[in-house]
Amino acid sequence: MPRFEFGYTAKMSAERLIKKYANRRLYDASVSRHVTLEDIRGFIVAGDKVKVIEDKTGEDITRLILLQVIAEQEQFGKPILSTPLLEAIIRFYGNGMQEFMTRYLEKSVETFMRQQETVQAQIAKLMASAPVGMAELARQNFDLWSRLQESMVNAFANPARDSRTEPPAPSPSPARERS
Repeated sequence: MPRFEFGYTAKMSAERLIKKYANRRLYDASVSRHVTLEDIRGFIVAGDKVKVIEDKTGEDITRLILLQVIAEQEQFGKPILSTPLLEAIIRFYGNGMQEFMTRYLEKSVETFMRQQETVQAQIAKLMASAPVGMAELARQNFDLWSRLQESMVNAFANPARDSRTEPPAPSPSPARERS
């Protein structure tokens, strides 16, 4: 599988070239249509690599657009980037530890993605073997049910039972005398 720049694997197709025009509209040259930030998010979620360039200057503005996608996502629901985390990241800009922080975040995400892939592979393996296990369990339950049904039919169909299997008759209780 192709790999992202900082290591983790994902299904990726050819790079999509997106042009940003002066009117701030985004145009996907690979399918000849205008797209939105939500479309770009969808491309990335699907594993596509995206490159966004400024139409007039040819400048690569991919990071800027990806940050806009993240900002849009952070507005809705529960954000991934909490305020304290964002503050800490801001403090690292211009700091001697900025490069270290970048590598640390990249490695952390890479490790997280690798762990997710491992868990998903284990679940897929479990699910692949589960039908066999479930089928065997269903067969055993069916056999047990069939034997139970057969024994009940035999018990009701044969009124003259063997004395060894017949329960003892209840003893007559002595009548109580009245005083």
